[in-house]
Amino acid sequence: MSTTHRTRPRAVGRGVLAAVTAMVGAAGFMSVGTTATAATVTPPPVNADFDYQIGAPYAPASGVKVVSRDHTASPVAGLYNICYVNAFQAQTGAESEWGDLLLRDAQGAIVYDEDWDEAFLDIRTATKRQQIANKINVWTDDCAAKGFNAIEPDNLDSFTRTSLISEANAKDFVKLLSTHAHGKGLAIGQKNTPQLSTARSQTGLDFAIAEECGEWEECGDYTKGYNDNVIAIEYKKSAFDAACAEWGKRLSIVLRDVYVTAPGSGAYVRQSC
Repeated sequence: MSTTHRTRPRAVGRGVLAAVTAMVGAAGFMSVGTTATAATVTPPPVNADFDYQIGAPYAPASGVKVVSRDHTASPVAGLYNICYVNAFQAQTGAESEWGDLLLRDAQGAIVYDEDWDEAFLDIRTATKRQQIANKINVWTDDCAAKGFNAIEPDNLDSFTRTSLISEANAKDFVKLLSTHAHGKGLAIGQKNTPQLSTARSQTGLDFAIAEECGEWEECGDYTKGYNDNVIAIEYKKSAFDAACAEWGKRLSIVLRDVYVTAPGSGAYVRQSC
């Protein structure tokens, strides 16, 4: 089972994002506290209609109960809102914001995820993990203040795409993010990386967001650790249909276009089981 070959979208279209954000409400699904623990945070409702809006926010269709949006956007009043952050890699063109926290090879060159032209963050030492977490946690705090209910830290699986980062590094780093999110009353999701679903005591994660688990027959791997607290995103109709047939009565499953565009785009696709 491999997670290195999947196609993964990114939050894109920042100009569109800012323009549309003004049209949506900032109220959240529930009030956000500041002293909650992992035992008191609330994961997304299971088997609920989900919309993946990390590309650009838009008014969700009738019946949608859960939505994921980029941390620069606002949540949707009355829904369960998940806040997307790129936690293990720098956004393209944002390298200067991270300085010596970028991963470098033995020659001092920045190491990139070639699929997305994103620099890896250097989570190899406890000191740098904490420094990076401090920056990510500023976004988490903003998500909590806006009224989001959960955090979606992307690229947990970055250790599968460079030998310089270990699985242990990733677990230790995401545990820092989990502890902080829980302190803000936010649940936190495991993004991809099915082999870590049963390592929750080490990661502190509360639910899973799985891209293409139907495509790669991995949905069951996520349920081993999270039971039905799994959101599945498919980008191919055949994989979506297969996932719905096997898991549609248990999990939240949505078909989206791979660049997660908004309605009005010629590429836009959204369908739920």
